[in-house]
Amino acid sequence: MRAVLIDIDGVLTVSWRPLPGAVEALREIRAAGLPFALVTNTTSRTRASIAGTLADAGFPVTADDILTAPAVTAAYLAERYPGARCLLLNSGDVAADLEGVSLAGADAAEAAVDVVLIGGAGPEFGYDALDRAFGHLQRGARLVAMHRNLYWRTERGLRLDAGAFLAGLEQAAGTEAEVTGKPSAAFFEAALRRLGAGAGEAVMVGDDIESDVLAAQRAGLTGVLVRTGKYLPRTHREASGEPGHVVDSFADLPALLGLRDGETQPWPGPA
Repeated sequence: MRAVLIDIDGVLTVSWRPLPGAVEALREIRAAGLPFALVTNTTSRTRASIAGTLADAGFPVTADDILTAPAVTAAYLAERYPGARCLLLNSGDVAADLEGVSLAGADAAEAAVDVVLIGGAGPEFGYDALDRAFGHLQRGARLVAMHRNLYWRTERGLRLDAGAFLAGLEQAAGTEAEVTGKPSAAFFEAALRRLGAGAGEAVMVGDDIESDVLAAQRAGLTGVLVRTGKYLPRTHREASGEPGHVVDSFADLPALLGLRDGETQPWPGPA
């Protein structure tokens, strides 16, 4: 294996608190010289903010190690819809990762929105906001979603995510969203290009069996499912396929990858 792709939420952390053994495992992977990228559908924080939070918790990462759904979405919009005016429905400020994207205000005129852009759910996903998005879709705007996750794990339990609202918009407007984050194959391809590795040389570690693991396997990677985060035995049993590997937690990954004990060295921290 020449590269490791790692989901963050539910794999390394829950509510941004490190899961047991996760910091030490990532330090071991870093010390072994194995290239990795943290690939996340998180849409509430920028890459810099995520890196700062993880580094403060002891993880050996910088912003360059992180690929977010908003960053991939910005590149997608620049290629497919250059100059488009986008109505963003998202919980959290990710403008810094949407470089070059023209964002319309919530009160944008009817003809001034070309793309309805859906991020992560939160209080902003109220009736008025969803109905406004629905109106633009009826008038011909395209629907682009950073992901279609139905829920995620927090310290308070599972919380509803944007995928539940996205399905309603698709049905009501008679359209299908273009998804840019996981499980999109383009997302995994972007991460592999950054690491200079082919799909057959990489593993993807995640807690979402469909969007993280099986989607990566369809793109040619080896999937590793962890029994933390949003993992549920029911979703595992009912999944559309079988993961390449299943481990109890990310702490088990170095052993799975064959890394020797005692290889780790102190990480000096962000440059």
